[in-house]
Amino acid sequence: MSELLDAVDALLARPDTMPPPEVRARLRKADGLTQEEVAEVFGVTRVAFHRWETGMAKPRRRHLEAYVRLLQGWAEKHPQASLSPELTREAG
Repeated sequence: MSELLDAVDALLARPDTMPPPEVRARLRKADGLTQEEVAEVFGVTRVAFHRWETGMAKPRRRHLEAYVRLLQGWAEKHPQASLSPELTREAG
């Protein structure tokens, strides 16, 4: 059973697991940042970042882990932003 749990933990820890696009945008906005500001930190254009955020493109490996880490940090900082709008209304 321990091996199974370890395998599940490895799946959960995959760095390329991102929340749905609509959640990504809510998390960024909850932190008060623009696409331009985040793109600048990653050294990409705003258009490239927009594509990541909307799910039209996936960041390359060197950016992927950092973007996932940023999204996870925002989710911890702004838990309500990672909920669907329906759940947010029910909770409020």
